[in-house]
Amino acid sequence: MKSADIASLLPDFRGRVSFDVPLGAYTWFRVGGAADVLASPADEADLAYLLSRLPAEIPVTVIGVGSNLIVRDGGVRGVVIRLGGRPFGAIETTADHRVIAGAAALDSNVAKAAAEAGIDGLAFLRGVPGAVGGALRMNAGAHGGEIKDILIEASGVDRAGRPRRFDKAAMGFSYRHSEAPHDVIFARAVFQGRHGERDAIHTQMERITAAREASQPIREKTGGSTFKNPPDGKAWALIDAAGCRGLVVGDAEVSNLHCNFLINRGRATAADIEALGDEVRRRVKETSGVELQWEIKRVGSSEK
Repeated sequence: MKSADIASLLPDFRGRVSFDVPLGAYTWFRVGGAADVLASPADEADLAYLLSRLPAEIPVTVIGVGSNLIVRDGGVRGVVIRLGGRPFGAIETTADHRVIAGAAALDSNVAKAAAEAGIDGLAFLRGVPGAVGGALRMNAGAHGGEIKDILIEASGVDRAGRPRRFDKAAMGFSYRHSEAPHDVIFARAVFQGRHGERDAIHTQMERITAAREASQPIREKTGGSTFKNPPDGKAWALIDAAGCRGLVVGDAEVSNLHCNFLINRGRATAADIEALGDEVRRRVKETSGVELQWEIKRVGSSEK
């Protein structure tokens, strides 16, 4: 189906629709091809309308702020949905120490809002790159905390445009994974914290920020952690032991600061970054017998 045909299906769509949109600018790696269609719904009702109007054969891909994402050089077919704007980015705190956050709210901003309200238990989100939607999908975590520790409920819309709600048990959380249906696009989450002292929480977040800046190449064109930690091990240690620190493919490099991070040195393609990751996996398997699993999501076609 042509892009113009897709547009004709959405006469009452209130959000933005664009065609043949390069997606590199939407990812932290700054690489990748174009989306056939890029849609940004105005709110959750608009998201439901969009999904209900798209025929089932049209592929739908969701991207967030692009922190843990490689868009391949050939681009993404069908419709790419990117949530944004005030409804999806809103953060609300309540008197019973809950935080209600839209799927596009940055994890770090959720942590800040909680701290300002004197809500403890969410400070670890200061060290999680990305937004709430992706954090829900992968049970994101850092500095001893995970989404599963604080989630009360997540809600969203499925591929048919129907509203869906999931309590923590229904999310089926495990390490960097959830069992939530793949066709569900999360719109918001409710988190439970506890009473805390604002100054103490801010101090904790400052320590998290300092530790992250000292140990991770956050000012480079990079994603989050590239590979999941294997059971009873650390991905970075296996990568280092395999001699991959500083390894280069094209203009992509394994970070010398933290070797579970890959870097676009400036002119890397998505193919460079993915090939570098695969070479790291090959060398780790050869030296340790451990098969590292990608933590970064990879979408789209490799063929331009």
